Amino acid sequence: MEKKKISIMIPCYNEEENVVPISEAVVKIMEEELPQYNYEILFIDNDSSDNTRTLLRGICEKNKNVKAIFNAKNFGQFNSPYHAMCQTTGDCTITMCCDFQDPIEMIPKFIKEWEAGYKIVCGIKASSKENPVMRFLRTCYYKLIKKMSDVEQIEHFTGFGLYDKSFIKVLQDLDDPVPFIRGIVAELGYRRKDLEYEQPKRRAGKTHNNWYSLYDAAMLSFTSYTKVGLRIATIFGFLMSVVSIIVALVYLILKLVYWNRFPAGTTPILLGIFVFGSVQIFFIGLLGEYIMNINTRVIHRPLVIEEERINFNSDLGIISESEEESEI
Repeated sequence: MEKKKISIMIPCYNEEENVVPISEAVVKIMEEELPQYNYEILFIDNDSSDNTRTLLRGICEKNKNVKAIFNAKNFGQFNSPYHAMCQTTGDCTITMCCDFQDPIEMIPKFIKEWEAGYKIVCGIKASSKENPVMRFLRTCYYKLIKKMSDVEQIEHFTGFGLYDKSFIKVLQDLDDPVPFIRGIVAELGYRRKDLEYEQPKRRAGKTHNNWYSLYDAAMLSFTSYTKVGLRIATIFGFLMSVVSIIVALVYLILKLVYWNRFPAGTTPILLGIFVFGSVQIFFIGLLGEYIMNINTRVIHRPLVIEEERINFNSDLGIISESEEESEI
């Protein structure tokens, strides 16, 4: 009987300190603890500027079960891993970060639940050794988006988990130019199993997440899965209009009744301009986020542009540029 094949997908960007240790750790756990399975490890490099690609070429040269995709440019934190997931060829795909914050010890646990019948197994961060302030802000965000979304949202889920090949086929057919895997799993995924883990500190290097990238992730989920922002703008605008009309009528009546004793002055006008102006600017910005999301989907650019593939020829009949040169 042919062995089942496990795909492990690892996205990376400027991870020269981690790519070799993570590849060795995954190979060790697959060959020593899970020898009953075939495996492939797929790295997708999002245009690293350090020595990551050179190291990946060396890893792929030593082990043909390790594959690599090199993107022509940096296509963002969502597109690159999603594209790589769609290129895996295993009976299931496990996605994990390159910095060891997704524990490799979870791989056998994921596979055990998959063999028990679950087509999706999600790793849930029950606790974390990250900055307590960031942990608190993430928790608030998850609670907020969960209450506002029409679709179930999975708290403290980063995408780390196992996905059956049937769900990978769903991703391949989805054709979403702005994929948000956490929302897609919650909205379109099969019955799943959630496994909790403690997130360790990053092994080496610096995180590439900053306030802008975190804000980008938050707004993508907010504009993709909630209508609350626009509804609040509509309701708030209506209520403020009613209040404005009432205040205007009261001022008019008082001025007509007490013409000489009621100087309206400029204070109410200034307050009204600043309050209404700030509210309008805020909701125009919120509306812009929705429009930007729509615009990205309408343009429908490809997820990534690949510059090179390594070790794909055996499965897909595709020869990377470096392999083609070596054969000539």
